[in-house]
Amino acid sequence: MRLFTPIFCFIIITYLFGSILNKINTIEQLEQQLTQKDLKADSLCNTIDSLRLEIDTLIERTQIFDFHYYKNSFKNLLDAIIQVESNHNDSAYHKGEDAVGCLQIRQTMVNDINRILINKKSHIRYSYKDRWSRQKSIEMMVLYCNYYNLIKSEEIARCWNGGPKGMDKPITVNYWRKVQENLDS
Repeated sequence: MRLFTPIFCFIIITYLFGSILNKINTIEQLEQQLTQKDLKADSLCNTIDSLRLEIDTLIERTQIFDFHYYKNSFKNLLDAIIQVESNHNDSAYHKGEDAVGCLQIRQTMVNDINRILINKKSHIRYSYKDRWSRQKSIEMMVLYCNYYNLIKSEEIARCWNGGPKGMDKPITVNYWRKVQENLDS
């Protein structure tokens, strides 16, 4: 009986100590789960904020576009540029400039578009042969306009003709007049 009391006390203390350790372990696991949930929540919040910014940017771009000034859409502007560039001929070729297709795209433009895609970490790349495709030519033009933040019709046309700084080049004014004539007709 003398041994019973110390053994009983030892068992009770061991049990209580084990319970405490178990509770501490449970608390640590719950804290870890909360931390993981907080990290996931932060990540989701960042994603949501990023998407909101993207939506706001898209809404702003649609509101800023000056196409309504000409009562035309981007398609009408694109048609006018294609008319000026190639007379709607997908097989148009200007040997002296190596300008190809409906939008008369040069190799330097394809190189610039591929550089833009690399910067955006995209896996898409265009080849010089893609200039013959109307669809791919239009895709390249849209990428170009988006990258250089070309919004206004005149800006788009003059920079398409004269490069990213086309608005600063007096020679592109005449090109814009030609595009305008096709928009107005």
